[in-house]
Amino acid sequence: MASAAEQLASNLNFSTFAKAEDLKKRLWFTLGALLVYRLGTYIPLPGLNPDAFAQAFRGQSGGILGLFNMFSGGAVERMAIFALGIMPYISASIIVQLMTSVVPSLEQLKKEGEQGRKIINQYTRYGTVLLGALQAYGIAVGLESGAGLVNDPGWFFRISTVISLLGGTMFLMWLGEQITSRGIGNGISLIIFAGIVAALPSALAGTLELGRTGALSIGVIIAVVVMAVGVIALIVFVERAQRRLLIQYPKRQVGNRMFQGDTSHLPLKLNTAGVIPAIFASSLLLLPATLAGFSNTSELPSWATAVIAALGHGQPLYMALYAAMIAFFAFFYTAIVFNPKDTADNLKKHGGFIPGIRPGERTAEYIDFVLTRITVVGALYLVFVCILPEILIAQTGVPFYLGGTSLLIVVSVTLDTVAQIQGHLIAQQYEGLIKKSKLRGGKRGR
Repeated sequence: MASAAEQLASNLNFSTFAKAEDLKKRLWFTLGALLVYRLGTYIPLPGLNPDAFAQAFRGQSGGILGLFNMFSGGAVERMAIFALGIMPYISASIIVQLMTSVVPSLEQLKKEGEQGRKIINQYTRYGTVLLGALQAYGIAVGLESGAGLVNDPGWFFRISTVISLLGGTMFLMWLGEQITSRGIGNGISLIIFAGIVAALPSALAGTLELGRTGALSIGVIIAVVVMAVGVIALIVFVERAQRRLLIQYPKRQVGNRMFQGDTSHLPLKLNTAGVIPAIFASSLLLLPATLAGFSNTSELPSWATAVIAALGHGQPLYMALYAAMIAFFAFFYTAIVFNPKDTADNLKKHGGFIPGIRPGERTAEYIDFVLTRITVVGALYLVFVCILPEILIAQTGVPFYLGGTSLLIVVSVTLDTVAQIQGHLIAQQYEGLIKKSKLRGGKRGR
């Protein structure tokens, strides 16, 4: 028999959406916030020569700058006040998550509920300020080292750049939190999503232009479209896939009444790590090429030049290391965000158990065993999704935005957003049913 939530979800339609006034307000707020974000990606830094920077960026767009430009919605190529984007916040969040697994005091805060989460979020904000300030200062110094990029180099330019870029990052962090609380949720993810989607039309237009000029054949363009559709279908299938562990609860007596034991499921996602492994692997592999692009290659030793050439985009060594690092970070990040021992302790505390498995340590070992097996499948899926578009990009020269990482982010955030909207509609239907039951109860009482 379907659950009440599943029955309500099956009854959702356009008339339900039309009556959802609160949801419509949340959608309009989210769209307005994303529009503000897009406008900010066109406000340039003060004291910068835009034409000289655009010319310099074109020579480095294949490195890590191209990746950051994708996540910032094109703000890097324009060197706008949102050029840092939300990446310092994401980096700080990951660092704090790592520390909660290592530092006992932070691990204890994580278990204290809402109050502990507020303190951890505050630490994340402090980390965002520190990382953002360091990155902004590095960008200011890097811009000054370029010929003709800065109109008036000096400390005034550095300070103004740090204030502008750090202020842009903190504003985006605040905007993401507002979308999460007052919009439809997933604020940080939606900001990254909006940046990628905004650049997709120009990427598609560039691909079609290559076909018109003969640089790409019609067959290659069709193959790219078919590949993109197939990858999207695979992402939808895997991101919604779960391994459900049966959980049973024993019979319990409350007063003179005996309640039958209940059953539920512990869902384990096939891809627990999400898109983080692909982002980490891309950033680390593109870093050497980017640093080499800002340095004088004639002064580098021959072995360094050979390594940089072997780590170029689309090279066999790059592909092999990319796949290995994605698999490593898939296991590494899964181990951080999901603790089988804590899950087993919570089940034991509430009287739940897996049939045939002893509660406690044996349950933790079993959950860890199952999680390891499905993470292998999840890691192989991430490698395939990210490597296949990279091969096509290297062989055909299609735009960087059509890579596996961008498709993975867009599809994953779309699925999460649809789930959030459905959750709001189901909540409204529950409220409607409760109001109707109260009205009926009142009439019967009369």
